[in-house]
Amino acid sequence: MGLEIIAEYKKKMNLTTEELSEKSGVPVGTLNKILSGATKDPKLETLKAIAKVLGLSLNDFDDKQNPPKTPSTLAAHFDGDDYTEDELKEIYNFAEFVRGKRKS
Repeated sequence: MGLEIIAEYKKKMNLTTEELSEKSGVPVGTLNKILSGATKDPKLETLKAIAKVLGLSLNDFDDKQNPPKTPSTLAAHFDGDDYTEDELKEIYNFAEFVRGKRKS
């Protein structure tokens, strides 16, 4: 089950576990167990309450319908910052360095 989406959306919405608990009515302990992976199959009512707060549907928790996405593009946006050609090359070289660290 794709429960990792809870942590992802909690972070996107800048919610603490306590805030998510308060808004959803799901106890903090239950949320912690779900977020840590200790609970792999939470009750339907629990998922509904969490989904409502995060603006998700129950389908969003289904890994079969929503396989993990592998990014094909990495982009960054810097407001008001202009980069020289040399700086852009450094950024590109750093990306190459990071890719080179992958384990085969």
